[in-house]
Amino acid sequence: MVFMADQFDFFSRRCAWVNGPIIVGSGPSGLAVAASLKEHGVPFVILERSDCIASLWQKRTYDRLKLHLPKQFCQLPNFPFPEDYPEYPTKKQFVDYLESYAKHFEISARFNQSVQSARYDETSGLWRVRTVGTGAEAGNRSHEMEYIGRWLVVATGENAEKVVPELEGLGEFGGDVTHACDYKSGEAYRGKRVLVVGCGNSGMELCLDLCDHDALPAMVVRESVHVLPREVLGKSTFELAVTLMKWLPLWLVDKILLVLAWLVLGSISKYGLRRPSTGPLELKNTQGRTPVLDIGALGKIRSGDIKVVPGIKRFSPGRVELADGQVLDIDSVVLATGYRSNVPQWLQRCDFFSKDGFPKTPFPNGWKGQSGLYAVGFTRRGLSGASSDAVKAAKDIGRMWREETKPAKRPVACHRRCISQI
Repeated sequence: MVFMADQFDFFSRRCAWVNGPIIVGSGPSGLAVAASLKEHGVPFVILERSDCIASLWQKRTYDRLKLHLPKQFCQLPNFPFPEDYPEYPTKKQFVDYLESYAKHFEISARFNQSVQSARYDETSGLWRVRTVGTGAEAGNRSHEMEYIGRWLVVATGENAEKVVPELEGLGEFGGDVTHACDYKSGEAYRGKRVLVVGCGNSGMELCLDLCDHDALPAMVVRESVHVLPREVLGKSTFELAVTLMKWLPLWLVDKILLVLAWLVLGSISKYGLRRPSTGPLELKNTQGRTPVLDIGALGKIRSGDIKVVPGIKRFSPGRVELADGQVLDIDSVVLATGYRSNVPQWLQRCDFFSKDGFPKTPFPNGWKGQSGLYAVGFTRRGLSGASSDAVKAAKDIGRMWREETKPAKRPVACHRRCISQI
C-alpha cells in the first residue's frame, strides 16, 4: 500500500528544477539571503507558506510593538533604514522597511507554498522540496509541487511556530484564552482581569499595554529573569554591551550590565522577579533566553498595577490556582509563551539540526551544513546575526555558482521529469 501511495505521488505531483538555491521562508532572514544572492548574480526561488513576506511581523504581532534594539542593529544587508525613522521603529515602519527592501532588490516569493518535506537525494546529489498549497490553494492537488535544486537555504527562523504549554484544567477554564501571536490590543480587555502567562519581553509589554487600556493584568513568573533598562543615560544598553564586548570578556560585560541595572532599576527581587545566576549575555548565547529590556512595565509592577504571581497549578471555571496556593478570579488568559523553530517537522534525514530546530554547531559557524545545506536566522542574535549568516551563505553559494556555471557544464541527473525550470 505504501508503494502504491508513493507511485500516486510520483505521477500526480508537478516538479520544477530550480536554477539556483531553494530558500524556505520570506521573513527578514529569507529576504536578507535573497538580496545577498542578487549581489552575486545567483538566481533563487523563495517558498513562503503565508500570502505575504514577513508574516510573523505582519500578522502575528501586537499593535504597539516596536523594535527592542536600535535600528542600526536591525537593518538588513546593503539597505539602511530611512534617516527619518526613530531609533526604535514601530511595527508598521519595520514592515514598510521590509517591503521596500524586497522592492529595491526585486525579490518576489512564491506565496501559499507550505513546505511539507525537504530531503537530500544522495543518488542525484540534489535537494527535493515538496510543497502543498495553503490559503485559497489549500486542498488543491494541482498546487502540489516538488522543487529540485542544488542548494537549500533554511530561513524559517527561530519563531516559526507558537509554543502552547500544557496547563492543567485550561480546557475547563471557560474564559477567553489567546496566544500572544493573536493579541492585537488591550482594548478588547478593558476592565477585565487578565492572567498573562510568561515574563519575557512580550509578556512584560502586553501587561503594560493592558494597563494602558484599564485592564487588570497579573503576570505569571515561574522562572528567573534578567530585566535591564533599555537605555542608560540616553545610550542603548545593547549598544553599550556591543561596545564593551570589543574590549572586555563576556563575563565582565555581564557584571557591568548587572551593576548598571541595579543602579537604574534598583533591586527587583522584592517584586517577585529573581535574577538568574548566569549573566544576561551568557544566558542569551548559551540558552537563547533574551533579557527583558524594560520600557515601563517595571514601574507598573512597583505601583501594583501589574501583579506578579508564581507558577500555575491548575485552572478551574473562571479561576486559576497558583503554585503557592493562591486562587485568583480571572476573565481571560494570554499566553506569552514564545515561539519555536519548526525545522524538525519538515527537514528529513538531516543531522545538521538538533531536535529543538537549531543548528548543532554554535554561532558563528552554524550557517553551513553539508551537501549544499545552509541555515540563516538561527543565531539567537537577532536580525544582525541573521544578516551576518545571510551574507556568508550567499558568498559561499555565489562562489560555487560561478564554478558550476562555467562554459563546460555537466548534465545534472534527476529522478523525475521536471515539467518546468525556474
